[in-house]
Amino acid sequence: MEVTQILHMNGGLGETSYANNSLIARKVISMSRPMIEEAITELYKKMVPRTMSIADLGCSAGPNTLFAASEVVRTVSKLCQKLEHQAALDFQIFLNDLPGNDFNSLFRVFLPRFQSELRQEMRPGFGPCFVYGAPGLFTAGFLLLKVSTLFILLPVSCGCPR
Repeated sequence: MEVTQILHMNGGLGETSYANNSLIARKVISMSRPMIEEAITELYKKMVPRTMSIADLGCSAGPNTLFAASEVVRTVSKLCQKLEHQAALDFQIFLNDLPGNDFNSLFRVFLPRFQSELRQEMRPGFGPCFVYGAPGLFTAGFLLLKVSTLFILLPVSCGCPR
């Protein structure tokens, strides 16, 4: 049996699930915020994209995935306000992890909360935010996509360097 079929985070929402045991990973994401903001600001000012694509290529099994993506979305939205850009920016969020990880909890529980919080926080005219989930190793085909701007969150974003 392949390693990708065996390795996975504990799914669901139970006491031992990744979703309920990922506080350290969230702190790591929060600590990296200044670096993320700087990188996004430089990228955005150079390109002024109409679409921002964000990819999390690992650890897409709990709230930290959407927490990291929401940090990027918030940063870009604040930057648009600061630079007085009126056009609504579209966001595409690509989530990827091993096939054994629990994408069901992510889309049933965490995505509605993520969408609701963004709608409440963001300014009027905030563009659409599409979230895609793809279990398995899809990075080769994904990197061939033609996107205007891509911000990649690697597995280190979940606090588990490989």
